[in-house]
Amino acid sequence: MKTSKADTQRSLTREQKEAVGLLSIGTFLEYFDLMLYVHMAVLLNEIFFPKYDPFTNSLLSAFAFCSTYLLRPFGALLFGYIGDNIGRKHTVIITTFLMAMSCLLMANLPTYAEIGITASWLVTLCRITQGMAAMGEGVGAELYLIESVQRPLRFPVSAVVVISATLGTTIALAVASIVTSYQFNWRGAFWIGAIVAFIGTFARTTLRETPDFADAKKRLLQVAQNSNLSSIDLQKSIIWSEAVNYKTAVSLFLIQCMWPMAVYFIYFHCGNIMKNTFDFAPDQIMSQNFFVAMGQLVSYVLLTFLSYKIHPLFILKVKLVIFTFIVLACPWIINNISTSFDLLLLQLSMIIFVPTDFPCASIFATYFPVLKRFTYTCFIYALSRALLSVITSFGLVYVVNYCGNIGVLVIMLPVVVGYGFGLLHFQKLEEGSGYYSSLQKKNFVVYNKIVA
Repeated sequence: MKTSKADTQRSLTREQKEAVGLLSIGTFLEYFDLMLYVHMAVLLNEIFFPKYDPFTNSLLSAFAFCSTYLLRPFGALLFGYIGDNIGRKHTVIITTFLMAMSCLLMANLPTYAEIGITASWLVTLCRITQGMAAMGEGVGAELYLIESVQRPLRFPVSAVVVISATLGTTIALAVASIVTSYQFNWRGAFWIGAIVAFIGTFARTTLRETPDFADAKKRLLQVAQNSNLSSIDLQKSIIWSEAVNYKTAVSLFLIQCMWPMAVYFIYFHCGNIMKNTFDFAPDQIMSQNFFVAMGQLVSYVLLTFLSYKIHPLFILKVKLVIFTFIVLACPWIINNISTSFDLLLLQLSMIIFVPTDFPCASIFATYFPVLKRFTYTCFIYALSRALLSVITSFGLVYVVNYCGNIGVLVIMLPVVVGYGFGLLHFQKLEEGSGYYSSLQKKNFVVYNKIVA
C-alpha cells in the first residue's frame, strides 16, 4: 500500500472537532479520577490499610500500584467485545459511567479505623474497577479518533487524548499535593471527580460511531442481506474473520511493556528513595512528582507538534537510544545522588525520554483488523500493564533489597531490548506500506512532504 492524497487530511471537520473535544475532556476526567488515589497512596494507604515496617510499606505501595492493573485483561476482553461488536461510542460511555460510580463509592468509604480490613478490600475493589474503566476509556477514545481522521493529521489528533490523560494525571497530582499539604478533606476531591465524570458520561451520548467501524458493520450487513447468511455463516466472512498477524500482536505487547515499568520506577521507586533517604513527607514527595508530571506534559505537547512534521516512528527511535543510555547509567546515578534535586533530574530525564506508544498509537492500531482492533489492542494494553506492574513493582523491591541499585537493570534492560524488537517490526510494516521511506530515514524529510 503506497501513500496517496486520498490517504491524507489537512483540517478537521466540525463533527471531528466536537469529537476531539468530548473525548479529550472525558479522558481528562477519567485519568484525574484514576490517578487521584495513585498519587495520594502515601496518605490514603495509612487510612485504608494497617501500618507496617518500611519494607512492608514498600510492598503495600507496590500492591496499591498493581491493584489498578491486575484485572485489566478481563476488562479488556469485556470492553473489547463491546467495542468490536456494539461500537466504540458505547464503550467510552460505559467506561466513563463506571469511573464515576467507583469514584463516588470511594468518596464515601469507611476507613480502616472504622471497619477494619474490610475497608482495605473495598478500596482495592474500587481501584480495580477504576483501572478497568480507564483502560477501556483510553483505548476506546484513541481508536475513535484514529478511525475518524486520516494521516498525517491523525497523529497529533490521537495524541491529544494522551495529552488529556497526562493533564488529568498532573492535575490529580496537584490536587493530591494541596490536600495533603493543607490537610483538606480528601473525600472532597473524590466527590468532585465523581460529579464531573457523570457530566462527561451524558456529554458523550452525543457522539456518532466511527466511520471505519460503521463502514465495516455496514459491509457485513450487506453481505448478509445479499447472500442470505445466518449469523454463524456471517462470522466466517472475510470481513469478520480477517486474521491477526501474531508477530504484530507480540510486537505491540513488547512496546506496551515500557510504560508501566517506567512509571513505577519514576514515581514510586523514586518516591520510596525520597522517603527513606531524604526523609520526605508525603506532601514533599507529591510536590516533587508534580514537577515530574509537568515535564511529561510539556514533552508530550512538543511531541504532538513534531508528529505532524516528522514520522512518529523516527521520534520513538531517537527516544529509545537516549533512554537506553539513561537506563545503563541509572545504578551509578542513584548511588551518587546526594540531594533530592539530583533525583528530580533523573526522574525528569526518564519521563521525557522514555519511549512508549506515544505518538505512534495510531500507527500500531491500524495494523489490526477493524472488527478485532479494539479487542486485541485493548487486551495487549491491559496484559502488558498487569504483568509489568507486578514484575516491576514487586521485582524492584526485592532485587534492590538483595542486589543494590544494580538490580534495576535486571528489570529494565529486558524491557528496553524487547521494545527495540517491537519497534523494528512496525518500522518494517510502515516501509512495506510506503509510509516510511529511506529518504525520510536518511534526510529527516518531514512526513507531510512525503504524503503531499
